[in-house]
Amino acid sequence: MTNPPSVNSYVDRVTAGPGGAMTDEIGVITGDLTVATILRSDGRSARVAVQHFGGDIWYTLTGSPAPVPAGQLAAYHRDLLGRIRRGGGTRAT
Repeated sequence: MTNPPSVNSYVDRVTAGPGGAMTDEIGVITGDLTVATILRSDGRSARVAVQHFGGDIWYTLTGSPAPVPAGQLAAYHRDLLGRIRRGGGTRAT
């Protein structure tokens, strides 16, 4: 029996709540977004990028890269999506 491959990134669509998500490049981004959470090679932090859904330009979520407990990338990504749905200028940390 072999182990399934580990997942090193997650990408999902989310609608940002009031106040959206804070980016380094353009400040607050709102509306329908694509969020990518990518485990870095150190295995202990993740890069988070957001873009308008269907857009071409990715922006760094402020606070990225963010610390992620070992084996908890999926949980971190789910939590991040929930925080973005609530809005309030969500940051990676």
